[in-house]
Amino acid sequence: MPERSTRIPDELRADVQTLWDYHNLHHAPRPTDVGIGLGSHDLGVATYTAELFRQAMFPLIVFTGANAPTTVEHFPRGEAIHYREHAVELGVPDAAILVETEARNTGDNIGFTRRLLEERAIAVRSVTLISRPYQQRRAYATCRKLWPDVDVVCASRSQPLDEYVESIGDADRVITMLVGDTQRITVYAERGFAAPMELTALARRAYDNLVRAGYVNRLIGRP
Repeated sequence: MPERSTRIPDELRADVQTLWDYHNLHHAPRPTDVGIGLGSHDLGVATYTAELFRQAMFPLIVFTGANAPTTVEHFPRGEAIHYREHAVELGVPDAAILVETEARNTGDNIGFTRRLLEERAIAVRSVTLISRPYQQRRAYATCRKLWPDVDVVCASRSQPLDEYVESIGDADRVITMLVGDTQRITVYAERGFAAPMELTALARRAYDNLVRAGYVNRLIGRP
């Protein structure tokens, strides 16, 4: 099996950076009713959720996520369970954390979390969605569609692209996920799964270039 590399190919760097910047909504953190940590392969989501909790940005956390092919090896007990364990290790009281363990996509993350909070009669007017940096835009669009009456703040660890790739340990994986999330901005809006979001001409060119370069493994169908 070829060794994983954290080096972004020089000829693709500008395109990768363009998509990285496109997905960052640059929301300023502010207090909300609940922080929702969206499950993924990136344990940094749980780390940053715990950090925001310690900053009193929200009094309650929901970690949401079952497993996906990209996470089952790292989080065999499920994304939400591993996230909770990590947050508790970082000092978050277990009583301040709820877990939703069935979600297998971003729509499920939002819909199932909303259902969980409603079942517990927890009033929610505002939420902070904590995700991978390149998932912010899609998470926002999904929440606007499925939970339109809440105020939404998106948050991720503030990291330069290269530092994030180094933390994941695999540049190809990060690029592939970036390309897949970019496609989903348009496709999911067309299918009614998410609110429409503008795909800028610059982001579209970068996406097309990376698809031509072969980063297609996470595309819905094929380009």
